[in-house]
Amino acid sequence: MAKTRVVVVDDSALVRSLLTEIINRQPDMECVGAAADPFVAREMIRNTNPDVITLDVEMPRMDGIDFLGKLMRLRPTPVVMVSTLTERGAEVTLRALELGAVDFVAKPKIGVADGLRLLAEDITDKVRIASKAHLRRLTTPPPAASPTAPGGLDSAPARSAAPVAGLGRLSTEKIIFIGASTGGTEATKEVLMQLPPDSPAVVITQHMPPGFTKSYAARLDGLCRIRVAEARDGERILPGHAYIAPGGHHLSVERSGANYIARVQAGEPVNRHMPSVEVLFKSAARVVGPNALGIMLTGMGADGARAMREMRDAGSYNLVQDEASCVVFGMPREAIGQGAAHEVLPLTQIAPRLIERLRSTAGLSLNRV
Repeated sequence: MAKTRVVVVDDSALVRSLLTEIINRQPDMECVGAAADPFVAREMIRNTNPDVITLDVEMPRMDGIDFLGKLMRLRPTPVVMVSTLTERGAEVTLRALELGAVDFVAKPKIGVADGLRLLAEDITDKVRIASKAHLRRLTTPPPAASPTAPGGLDSAPARSAAPVAGLGRLSTEKIIFIGASTGGTEATKEVLMQLPPDSPAVVITQHMPPGFTKSYAARLDGLCRIRVAEARDGERILPGHAYIAPGGHHLSVERSGANYIARVQAGEPVNRHMPSVEVLFKSAARVVGPNALGIMLTGMGADGARAMREMRDAGSYNLVQDEASCVVFGMPREAIGQGAAHEVLPLTQIAPRLIERLRSTAGLSLNRV
């Protein structure tokens, strides 16, 4: 079997050496080059034609974001970003995912050598996933960074003022549940940006490490008509709001009198993940039942698939992203295999179909009165 060929791009000689060692220890992959900056990397990529690139964010002469934008326009190649666990690192990483990076590895600020060794399995798993990912070519240049934006990044656009038909007086009992992993940051954004401000509450588990979900929620909050924030333990779940599981904590829903509340708790990983889609979807089946609407988006593995079937058995209506529009068709495939899906749709059709479903069920409810 041909090995996955990897080029490492990082200005740190230590990180280049460690990543090369980690990759070369795997029987199914090899590091075919290591570059200290994008200019060296450009020639190396032309000469070696790698299957995957690991790319540092902050480098001399040209930063990783500028290089990624050029790469995805001219020579789309699966990229795994290597980011620092800082607010700045989180913001830049989210921009990289928008530009087409498949995934990222969050390296610690201190103790980099030991930290990367501990992350060896995670790194190589993400390289394997990236080698099989569906890529999209970036057709337009990324917008220039605003000099007034924090850290030189683009400011989040103002909350969308584009007209959208409201959903009217739908039951506040309805809750939308979303599970996603690899490729899910952009897929979830695609769904949320199409929802009207009076949408039912949305509760989301996206596989992300601590330190990144707060920046992700803030970025979505600036783009969507609904409010988006990290979930806080015990807070009431309200229509017109989306709640994202904080990295390193499981998110579930509970009933408190007439209200639903968010339960945010640390614990053991479930299906190797914390937060876990399985935990969220099980609570949807147990607590919300027929008032739940489930959405499974792109991601590797099977997290949440069995629990989504439990949601269906409890009366929820479930939409699953189709293979052609997924970055990785793992979690959706498993959900379909479990018989959890009512409909399998391209990503761009999920929100419109969700809204259509909400309108039709609201009409049925009114007709029964």
